[in-house]
Amino acid sequence: MGYKQINVLAGWAAFIFALIVYLLTVEQTASFWDCGEFIATAYKLEVPHPPGAPFFLLTGRIFSLFAMGDVTQVAYWINILSVLSAAFSILFLFWSITHLARKIVKLEEGEENFGKTIAIMGAGFVGALTCTFSDSFWFSAVEAEVYAMSSFFTAFVLWAMLKWENIKDESYSNKWLILIAYMMGLSIGVHLLNLVTIPALALIFYFKKYQAWTWKGAIITMVIGGAIIILINNIIIPGLPSMAGTLEVFFVNAWGLPFGSGLIFFLILFFGALIFGIVFSERQKKLILNTALLSLTFILIGYASYMVVLIRSNYDTPIDENNPEDLIQYVSYLKREQYGSRPLLKGHYFTADLVGQEKGDPVYMKGEDEYIIKDYKVDYEYDEDHTTILPRMYSKSPDGGHQRRYRQITGLREGQKPTFSDNIYFMIKHQLGWMYFRYFMWNFSGRESDIQDANWVGINKAFEKLPDELANNKGRNLYYMLPFLLGLIGMVIQIIRTPHYFGVTLLLFFLTGAALVLYLNSPPIEPRERDYIYAGSYYVYAIWVGFAVLALFELLSGAIKSNGSIAAIFSTVLCLGIPTLMASENWDDHDRTGRYFSVDAAKNYLDSCAPNSILFTGGDNDTFPLWYVQEVEGYRTDVRVVVLSYFNTDWYIEQMMRQAYESDPLPFGLTLQHYQQGGPNDYLPVMERPNIKGAIPANQYMKLIEADDERLLVPTKINPYNSVPARSMFLRVDTAKLIREGELTTLPTETSELSQYLTDRISWTIKGNGIEKKDLAIIDLIINSEWKRPIYFNTTSIRSISMDLNKHVVQEGLTYRLMPIEYPPSNGDYLVNTEVMYDNLMNKFHWRGLSDPETYNTEDYRNFCLNHRSAFNSLANALILKGDNEKAVEVLKKSLAVMPDEVIPYDFFSVQQMGLLFEVGETELALDIANSVGKKAEDWLEYYFNKGGRIDDLETRRRLLSLSEISRTLRVNGEEELATQYAASLTKYYQ
Repeated sequence: MGYKQINVLAGWAAFIFALIVYLLTVEQTASFWDCGEFIATAYKLEVPHPPGAPFFLLTGRIFSLFAMGDVTQVAYWINILSVLSAAFSILFLFWSITHLARKIVKLEEGEENFGKTIAIMGAGFVGALTCTFSDSFWFSAVEAEVYAMSSFFTAFVLWAMLKWENIKDESYSNKWLILIAYMMGLSIGVHLLNLVTIPALALIFYFKKYQAWTWKGAIITMVIGGAIIILINNIIIPGLPSMAGTLEVFFVNAWGLPFGSGLIFFLILFFGALIFGIVFSERQKKLILNTALLSLTFILIGYASYMVVLIRSNYDTPIDENNPEDLIQYVSYLKREQYGSRPLLKGHYFTADLVGQEKGDPVYMKGEDEYIIKDYKVDYEYDEDHTTILPRMYSKSPDGGHQRRYRQITGLREGQKPTFSDNIYFMIKHQLGWMYFRYFMWNFSGRESDIQDANWVGINKAFEKLPDELANNKGRNLYYMLPFLLGLIGMVIQIIRTPHYFGVTLLLFFLTGAALVLYLNSPPIEPRERDYIYAGSYYVYAIWVGFAVLALFELLSGAIKSNGSIAAIFSTVLCLGIPTLMASENWDDHDRTGRYFSVDAAKNYLDSCAPNSILFTGGDNDTFPLWYVQEVEGYRTDVRVVVLSYFNTDWYIEQMMRQAYESDPLPFGLTLQHYQQGGPNDYLPVMERPNIKGAIPANQYMKLIEADDERLLVPTKINPYNSVPARSMFLRVDTAKLIREGELTTLPTETSELSQYLTDRISWTIKGNGIEKKDLAIIDLIINSEWKRPIYFNTTSIRSISMDLNKHVVQEGLTYRLMPIEYPPSNGDYLVNTEVMYDNLMNKFHWRGLSDPETYNTEDYRNFCLNHRSAFNSLANALILKGDNEKAVEVLKKSLAVMPDEVIPYDFFSVQQMGLLFEVGETELALDIANSVGKKAEDWLEYYFNKGGRIDDLETRRRLLSLSEISRTLRVNGEEELATQYAASLTKYYQ
């Protein structure tokens, strides 16, 4: 068997091995974050968040068909798409390593020997398996996200370019360049990360074409590669639709032509010019021009997957984010305009004052017979004394969190203004150090734990004595820096033997890692870890890890006098121990089998709602899983899920005015025109009038909004806006009539336990300086639902609205139902409908896998369990106050059974549960919680303060608070000795 056959078979062996690993550990349903959204939109080809991933969705739709009609298996099969994508990435990584390794050992065609062949295959296996088992790559390989498929395209184009390098027939080799261009075009429909490989691919092209290469030529080539990125990313992707949009508005508005005429003219003009150029280049035998134009054509063919967005949006799918159904909205969708922009080369510091704003470009929308201006973009002008080049410290969060974090990282005092050196320090320490190098070392040195902001672990910390809670954390992975050291060795041998190819891999490593950090310019606080973004650079480093086999092979070849086969085998076996170590460390926290709580929690939220209700949600994790269970599994489609952040947009409010499955349109009183973007109701500041005393009637205020009453209008330079003339509002309710007519289904009789809290007047105070469009829409729904359509909030959303409605909600599970009751919450407690909530938690809720010690639950899953523990506590407390201790015991024991300490560790909500257990006579269970939480708190604080911890650390405060509450509760319940012990610990650590 020749070298080529061995290389092909070995590559497929690496593929099969990776495939088996990922199949054994793949997520069996929809996990948290964007996965639920992607599975839902792939299953029915709907429109996800900008800029979309249409090729991923099309492919996901094909994979969903393997579910064979079983909707509960759809998520699994779309997850398999990522499994296959990742396994194919490993295949092409293997072949890329062996291609480059062959050049390092100088193995010419026809001169192959067994020893060098084994060494090269060993390098391929070590590098490929290191990538297979790396933390971030494995994470993306087993869930329905775009990053595994994006890695596949990166791996393919690198391999294809190296394959092209070996082809001597130029006419045949150019076909490979066109194939690469086509794959680039397809990758646009998945993720744009693949584009950053272009300068590295250009270097490979340069080194083949010009054997006597120079540094000047290499730099010019990289600049040309960068220009190609700009061409694709800035001109082709958003630019072509933008030009078409400009012509469309001109043709329709200026010339009075029908809608679509400008688009048709642009398509004829552009493709006519492209076809002419291809024909011209063929006739004139201009090979480079012909190849370039054909490559552009195939990029556009791949990019055409984005037509799915336009087509499906015009069908008004239930998930239709940004509603890009016409060319103008489509361009906005592609440009991700809803997310705003981040300064790159010049911008302001976070301390800069806004000194002015100017009316920018118009924003058009489709009218009856022409495009009309609905809004203007705003150009903000900041204090020039607080601007800088390469701005890094720019972000201003509403609550000041970003500003505080900037100061913590750089050591700036309150009120102190940053300098350029502070700016660069933040970039190096936080953006490059914390937000990239930390992630990089997670993959090649070790990871402290799976807790947010966990650090990487080197050799010295690998043997550190830890509290059991950290030592037993499944996310703690120790590689003792061995993969990192192997990579350094591999880098050295490539520098020595093939320095120009080291330039290629180094450039690719930089572009997929540090360069992305500089381009993304991330703010100092992120909602979750972002290591998956930089998986391309970990992929490249795995190439160097593989090359370490070659270095060891050459070292041993001189010492072992043989044909080299013994040295090659020994080097390979020795280095294979590194990915084996990674596999053993990473398996427990990457095996997702048996984990269903993301989906079960979504069902629990929906089951907390009455039929045909409205449920307001806030973040990704309390929205996307709900979309999944409704769109894919068809679960509780009578409940209308309303995402508060989207509720500030006109396109989303328009969708809420439509029927969706069994859910009726939301009962708005105002028209869509009142919610139009750029209109006077985007933000309504409180401007209290001296002649208005106390609260104003909400229905009267809404009538003024509906009538466009000028008394509310505040004129401005750009867009006038309405105001709120008082900080408080009220709404009268005929509760007697509602009960009599059966509208309040949870208050069937006047003897109901909630009847004593009934009120004929609900009121609220506006928090902050005003209300947003979403708040106005909520007031609209409260008035016009007339209590016939139940309105619910989850924990995130009730905290996010600008109105204090807490005293008018009733907890019925994980949600809070707005009702005409008044119960001022004390210590954060809400009024509980014990009958409904007991039925929900005890009979309707789902708990698959939560009590199984073999199931791995990440921090996201554990945090969602806290909401459920809190719900159990609220119900048990309400039952105790009601005098029903028997049911309270059932509730508390159910909580302990479905979320045991060994699977979902006890937390502060468990400490609260301890007090409830004492109240119902379950002393043994209460003491078990006290000792478990108390011991963990003491261990944590001892470890933390020995490291020089601070009292203002969030986790430290939680542990101190737990000790305080444990001590207090034990003393109240007569456990004086134990109370004294934990009180002493509290005093020790607090001092």
